[in-house]
Amino acid sequence: MGRNANYREHYRQMHIPRAYSGAGHLAFTLIFALGGITLAVSQLESVTVLEWLTVPIAFLYANLVEYVGHRWVMHRPVRRLGLIHHRHAHQHHRFFTSQFMAMDSRLDFRAVLFPPLLMVFFFGAFALPVGILLAMLFSANVAWLFLMTALAYYLNYELLHLGYHLPEDSRWLRLPGLRTLRRLHHAHHDPAVMSHSNFNITYPIFDWVFGTRA
Repeated sequence: MGRNANYREHYRQMHIPRAYSGAGHLAFTLIFALGGITLAVSQLESVTVLEWLTVPIAFLYANLVEYVGHRWVMHRPVRRLGLIHHRHAHQHHRFFTSQFMAMDSRLDFRAVLFPPLLMVFFFGAFALPVGILLAMLFSANVAWLFLMTALAYYLNYELLHLGYHLPEDSRWLRLPGLRTLRRLHHAHHDPAVMSHSNFNITYPIFDWVFGTRA
């Protein structure tokens, strides 16, 4: 407990600005995602049945990106992406160990939610280029449906991850299925497991596909 408490105090002093607001960080995440979803929905026109298939396909793509990003970027150093690896493997996993997974206050949202810069990075690297390509190959509706689903998945990711680090007595843990997913994530925070298993943070679809669910 002492080592974990010492690191948490160090992290708060060195990596959380005095003006930081956990509620403001969460609000920015919500506005970014919900604003983009609203824009995408407003651009849809006479969507066909085939175009609606974009939603489940984009959902699976997002789940794969989550798996790949977590397994091979967050837990393995990749050239030019070292900041992401450091923030996750060396900060997040030291702040939250398998024995001490709960946040102490909203200040600790900083150790869970993606910083705005990483938000823009993942959106720009994995969603925007694909959306542009889909508009060129298929239709504007397909592109907007893809972006809508990607942003909805991202928001779902952030809220679930936040839920996994809530105190044990939180009323939000009464939501159906949350405790089950939370147990998988808690297992991932075991140092003996974290580099090998449970890389899906939301739904363990590709952990099942690749045989990495523990």
